[in-house]
Amino acid sequence: MGSPQGSPGRGGLGLLVVFFLLLLSPVVVLPQLCVWYGECGVASGDKRYNCAYDGPAIALPEDGYDLMQELCPGLFFGNVSTCCDVRQLQTLKNNLQLPLQFLSRCPSCFYNLINLFCELTCSPDQSDFLNVTSTIPYYDPILKENRSSITELQYFIGERFANAMYNACKDVEAPSSNVKALGLLCGKDVKDCNATNWIEYMFSKDNGQTPFSIIPIFSDAPVHGMNPMNNATKGCNESMDDSTGPCSCQDCSIVCGPKPQPPPLPAPWLLFGLDAVYVIMWISYMGFLLIFFALVFGVWCYRRRHFVSEYTPIDSNIAFSVNSRRDNGKITCGERLGERFENGLRMTFTSWGAFCVRNPRPVILFSVVFIAMCCSGFVYVKATTNPVDLWSAPSSQARKEKEYFDTHFGPFFRTEQLIIQAPNSHPDTYSPYPSGADIPFGPPLTKEILHQVLDLQDAIVNITASFDNETVTLKDICLAPLAPYNNNCTILSVLNYFQNSHSVLDHAIGDEFFVYADYHTHFLYCVRAPASLNDTSLLHDPCLGTFGGPVFPWLVLGGYDDDNYNNATALVMTFPVNNYYNDSRKLMKALAWEKEFINFLKNYDNPNLTISFSAERSIEDEINRESNSDIGTVLISYIVMFVYISIALGHIQSCRRLLVDSKISLGIAGILIVLSSVACSVGIFSYFGIPLTLIVIEVIPFLVLAIGVDNIFIIVQTLQRDERLQGETLDKQIGRVLGDVAPSMFLSSFSETVAFFLGTLSTMPAVRTFSLFAGMAVLIDFILQVTCFVSLLGLDIKRQERNRLDILCCIKSNEEMSGVQRSESILFLFFRNLYSPYLLKDWMRPIVIAVFVGVLSFSTAVIHNVEIGLDQSLSMPDDSYVMDYFSQLGKYLHAGPPVYFVLEEGHNYTSLEGQNMVCGGVGCNNDSLVQQVFNAAEIGSYTRIGYAPSSWIDDYFDWVKPQSSCCRVYNTTGQFCNASVTDPSCTRCRPLTQEGKQRPQGKDFMTFLPMFLSDNPNPKCGKGGHAAYNSAVNFIHNKSDVGATYFMTYHTVLKTSSDFIDAMKKARVIADNITETMGIKEKSYRVFPYSVFYVFYEQYLTIVHDAIFNLSISLGSIFLVTTVLLGFEVWAAVVVSITIAMIIINMFGVMWLWGISLNAVSLVNLVMSCGIAVEFCSHVTRAFTVSTKGTRVERAEEALSHMGSSVFSGITLTKFGGIVVLAFSKSQIFKIFYFRMYLAMVLLGAAHGLIFLPVLLSYIGPSVNKAKTHAARERTRGTERERLLYF
Repeated sequence: MGSPQGSPGRGGLGLLVVFFLLLLSPVVVLPQLCVWYGECGVASGDKRYNCAYDGPAIALPEDGYDLMQELCPGLFFGNVSTCCDVRQLQTLKNNLQLPLQFLSRCPSCFYNLINLFCELTCSPDQSDFLNVTSTIPYYDPILKENRSSITELQYFIGERFANAMYNACKDVEAPSSNVKALGLLCGKDVKDCNATNWIEYMFSKDNGQTPFSIIPIFSDAPVHGMNPMNNATKGCNESMDDSTGPCSCQDCSIVCGPKPQPPPLPAPWLLFGLDAVYVIMWISYMGFLLIFFALVFGVWCYRRRHFVSEYTPIDSNIAFSVNSRRDNGKITCGERLGERFENGLRMTFTSWGAFCVRNPRPVILFSVVFIAMCCSGFVYVKATTNPVDLWSAPSSQARKEKEYFDTHFGPFFRTEQLIIQAPNSHPDTYSPYPSGADIPFGPPLTKEILHQVLDLQDAIVNITASFDNETVTLKDICLAPLAPYNNNCTILSVLNYFQNSHSVLDHAIGDEFFVYADYHTHFLYCVRAPASLNDTSLLHDPCLGTFGGPVFPWLVLGGYDDDNYNNATALVMTFPVNNYYNDSRKLMKALAWEKEFINFLKNYDNPNLTISFSAERSIEDEINRESNSDIGTVLISYIVMFVYISIALGHIQSCRRLLVDSKISLGIAGILIVLSSVACSVGIFSYFGIPLTLIVIEVIPFLVLAIGVDNIFIIVQTLQRDERLQGETLDKQIGRVLGDVAPSMFLSSFSETVAFFLGTLSTMPAVRTFSLFAGMAVLIDFILQVTCFVSLLGLDIKRQERNRLDILCCIKSNEEMSGVQRSESILFLFFRNLYSPYLLKDWMRPIVIAVFVGVLSFSTAVIHNVEIGLDQSLSMPDDSYVMDYFSQLGKYLHAGPPVYFVLEEGHNYTSLEGQNMVCGGVGCNNDSLVQQVFNAAEIGSYTRIGYAPSSWIDDYFDWVKPQSSCCRVYNTTGQFCNASVTDPSCTRCRPLTQEGKQRPQGKDFMTFLPMFLSDNPNPKCGKGGHAAYNSAVNFIHNKSDVGATYFMTYHTVLKTSSDFIDAMKKARVIADNITETMGIKEKSYRVFPYSVFYVFYEQYLTIVHDAIFNLSISLGSIFLVTTVLLGFEVWAAVVVSITIAMIIINMFGVMWLWGISLNAVSLVNLVMSCGIAVEFCSHVTRAFTVSTKGTRVERAEEALSHMGSSVFSGITLTKFGGIVVLAFSKSQIFKIFYFRMYLAMVLLGAAHGLIFLPVLLSYIGPSVNKAKTHAARERTRGTERERLLYF
């Protein structure tokens, strides 16, 4: 019984003892087994199979130690037993060159990738995770034995390892291509790439690099008896070793932290849910109305109670008024000074007028000589057509930056561009082989259309032009970055993916059943990897353009959604042409070719293609054509004004005296005087080398005509209304009339002259030039009017008195009349008898004030909504081909203009600290130049930076690494040896040591940099910098140091003026921030952004300040001059200034209503409107101040009656006729900035000068100057005028 019970216990104890002994015994190590060793058999081309081998690892020969230590240092231990021979290591090195160039920027990423391939190629434990599934027999001719070549195997990879490797590499940038490196290595769009499909693509036989199929199987747990390779990995935020840091922020988002977020948009200023300015102005206006009408009602009640009975009608003609201030009281010093000044002016002009009438011939002769002398300056006249000179001051920041860029890197190229659509083509569908979802291709991407577009492209390349008996072709002027090694022109076209070749476009691989690869396959690869030299499909065609640079898809395709380039509905073709600012002969060649280019495309006919196009010269050509086509419109405008002036000046007494009383010849003379003043101004400044501008030619004659004609009407009509006193001769009468009106003319003309001359303080060239020419023209016009015109007027009156015909002055009329009779025009009678009394009635005046203040409040409320900028399409005629191009540009372009972040000369690139401030790779500062631009591109919707910058310094560091095959030199001469050269004397530039792997510094940096910049990209080294960076680095001191450099990227799509302005503003903020964080703010160099459009749009950064400054200067000068010339009537000057300010503010209101933006053209018009407003206001105001009537209302009525008709007929009617004609112009800029603004200018000026100002003067006009009243009575005592004026 006992024995059976005890036996199990003894057996269990025995097992435990055995187990314990096993634990204590040495561990039995299973032998390390390989699955291959060596290479045998050719797979295809230079690709070979590996030989099947299932034995233990074999000791590596010593001649492979360097390679093993370079590639797989983790396997370099012990006797270095591996499953690969030296030849396999060399093959591994060759195959890693492409990923090395793009992924070695992030050491931990490349470490993980190397780990994946080293374990596959050489691991002594291959049999644990590699399973051979297919072999073919092979006879080794050297060993003379049969062996097996592996044609397929399974690679078991841990999911943890695969995901960690992908996460470490997914953010790595390819600096020269502005794309993620995985976009070049994954076979898919970056957004579709993940750990598994990346590894599957790298191991796929279809990628063109792998000689046999390697099937990855992902699992963290053992599968089918295999233990997946799950080696330790490095995160991109981890350092590889003590000598290297983690990956840069640009290549590793974990290092950066959270993605930068744009600052929130400023909250709109709202009150009660509405625009605060609207609400404030509405409340202010309501408050004004309440107070104003309360005061009016209070005054009305007061007058009714104290001055008249309740039965007497209240009107403004009562003898005694609240506004009245009698002559009682002592005359003040100010009044006496004003009267003496006024009297001095009157006496001076009276004497001068009489002199001119008495001596007409010398005066006219002197005037003609003066005009001729001034006009002789036309010999030196120069017209500025260069837009840069027109819109940008030489001292402006953008202009200086442009000159710096042009000097150091060469001028920005000229652009010839086409946008091509295929309206009759239908979308194409591509079905990938062997499987995959169908991919739609847009209408212009069908093969048939691409062939037609390539024919068009070839035809453009073959266009020839003639200049100076020389033939000019595109090759003579185009941008060829690899010249003289490669003279192919840069053509940014989708056809460059196919090397601009019909045969490459037709290249396809397939059989009778399937097409394995064709142009669809190649296109889909190239839009992901535009810099690739091998599309890694069965085609193995390059994507790199024939000119040696990448063709980015966003530059050559349009109308696609997101990054689905295959959906493009338009093709964009761009031909960059060299610009020659300092070589006029070469520039003329380019212009000649562009002219033929335009003519060719205008006449090109293909029903399958719709083409919109533009050349660099197109805008200037079309502006010139527009100007020529508008000459007729402008001439008709002036003729209308001339005819009106000639007819309106005369006062026809009867039909029989029509040809005697008309003043056509005087009107023509007056117009010639006005035009002569403009010619004199141009001539004088041409002597001093100041060039004309288009604005001067178009605007100033209009301005001077408005001012000059007004003065002519005032002189002539005042004389016509005047009656010659008893015993008074003609010269004394005209002298007396001139003494009355010339001070008013002098007031307006001198105010305008001073205002315009002060406008030259503006920094805007267009405004400054306009102000200079306008000020001189107005001054000369006044001088000629009070000299030459007065003499001509005297002669004309003498002709009229002698009954001689107008124009035909030798012929005498039969209709006799004793002298020239005093006459009053219908317009004068209308103003005196109807308009003035009606306007100044007690019930009408408050309404006028209320309406005008209401309009002012509205204009003030919307002034901040006036848009800034000038849409370039407005400068084109309606029928211009460029209009169609602008329309398509906004619709199809997906990238904005290139922008260069320029680091000025002075930075030290040879020191580690200096490099870290700039570069974007491993070890670089997180706030380096490249990194900050990269961060800005991350929030492109705010910063308007579209892409990461191309960085020459980061590509240079990748190129010069000893692990790369790029940087090599002949060991005999030390000269550069291109990677494509197979010569045993070519050795790597830097040793494969820890020190050699570091960035080059000091002398080393400068030794290899010129080699990098001269290296052309090739299949073995895609990092050569010749095409991408040849102009990006400026060498100094005989190439011993680096001067200025740039880092290029692109703006986002910019469509409107506000987009361009905002892009420039944001780029400058970024550059200033880079300068500050680099710590170079106090040094003599800085970082600045440059784009070709900055020089045109910089004016808009300060346009508001310039507008306020110029208009304030104009108003201030008008106030001061008016104060002095009105005889120190300060309050009168205040009233004039208030009225002119109201006109200007209301002009802004009209600009908002009529869609007129604020720019240099409209600012010139606003400055001009100040001058014209003076004409509308100053004459009426002066007439008010010299009036001796008893009340303000009476004085306002008299001033309006006497001056209103002359101002109305002299400016309003004259200009209105001319302006209406401008509405028929073909030019949009004429319609908007001239027709609309001039019309607003005249209507607002007339409304304020002839409606609002008299009413305002009737309320708050200056009191009667007692000294002037006393002097006026003394002058007219005992004459007929005394009765007319005072009784």
